[in-house]
Amino acid sequence: MPQPSDSQEYFERVRGLALTLPGAAEKRVVGHVAFYTRKVFAYLGMSYKADGVIVREPCALAVLLPEEERAALLHEGRAHVPMYIGPYGWIGLELDAATDWEEIAELIEESYRQTAGKRLIQELDRR
Repeated sequence: MPQPSDSQEYFERVRGLALTLPGAAEKRVVGHVAFYTRKVFAYLGMSYKADGVIVREPCALAVLLPEEERAALLHEGRAHVPMYIGPYGWIGLELDAATDWEEIAELIEESYRQTAGKRLIQELDRR
């Protein structure tokens, strides 16, 4: 289980990745940190159910991915379906010492591409 200092470190890493995307900003949504442009593209700390028990994991990242990527991560067992937003295509990943931060950066960018406007995506592609 991650320690509180881990939670802050992971939060700062996710924040650094998310806020480098064009037009990205941060806000709180129902008690969770969310990164957005016109729509939210990443949440931190979304709860999920495991074996009928609600798990409140502060070190979990929720992203919105295309169905095939979402299905692959769920099939591999590396992701979970967050409560409330999961039925809308979101998946969650726990962040820990073994986290592949290059993969997290790619997933955040893919989620951003699912929600950002065309102008912002074009700006990202020009970088």
